[in-house]
Amino acid sequence: MSAQVAAELHIGIDAEKVVVSPQRLRMRTGRAHRTQHGSVSEVVPAAPSGRSRESRVAVLWQLGLALLVVCVVLNAVGIAWQLPALGALALLVSVGWVQARAARPGVLATPRGEHAHVLQAREERIAFERAVAVSHRIRRTWPELRELIDPVEADRTLARGLEQLAALLARRQQIRALRDELIEAARTELPHGSPAAEALAAQRARVEQLWQETGLTANRMLRSIAAAAHTGETLLDEQRVGRTARDAEAAISRLAAVGGATGPSEAGPELAERTAAVVEAYRELATWV
Repeated sequence: MSAQVAAELHIGIDAEKVVVSPQRLRMRTGRAHRTQHGSVSEVVPAAPSGRSRESRVAVLWQLGLALLVVCVVLNAVGIAWQLPALGALALLVSVGWVQARAARPGVLATPRGEHAHVLQAREERIAFERAVAVSHRIRRTWPELRELIDPVEADRTLARGLEQLAALLARRQQIRALRDELIEAARTELPHGSPAAEALAAQRARVEQLWQETGLTANRMLRSIAAAAHTGETLLDEQRVGRTARDAEAAISRLAAVGGATGPSEAGPELAERTAAVVEAYRELATWV
């Protein structure tokens, strides 16, 4: 599984779920917008086209008339009309299907296979979406840290971390559902000392332990991803401040050298004296005239 994740990881986010899979994700309805980030491919539904059914039908009518004219022209020049007509019909069907698909809201198809993880609970979805957002911050630091890290290995590690987090959150989602079911069952009033009540209490204790353990692990993984982003950004900030300090030191040294060197007299006072002399001469000339 690690080799599969290192090769490519697909993350899809729509209005109702988050899907993480080593296989390419498909859309159940609507169109997809795909973005590649190293070995991670992110898929989100594209916005619906907004075309009404009447508008789509009008487009098909116009296209159909144009294709009919083409078929008539081809038939007139001696080309059999059957094959062009079949092609025109296939084109009309294809355009109609594409228009209808583009007009519907995008929904990701749920992939099959044990390696795919689907997060539908609100809490788990929010946690993973935040991790994906932090992973973008991490990737933005890599171009300036090439001398300190191996971007290829870092990409594989980040993809593997996201996959492991998705697997843990999917497990926690199942524990959440079971936990809620047991809590609901515990509301049933049973006689004191009932074997069923004791068995239910034991199962609730086990589920609660799993709930606490997965929560701690998920928080630790999320903190690790956030720490990686913070460390990279802090290092870049330190490098930028260091470059600024070095540039300032060089500039100050140059300015100090120019100010302390013996050389030509300052031009500013000389220019002021010359200007004053010219103005005074002009005034005298004006008075004489």
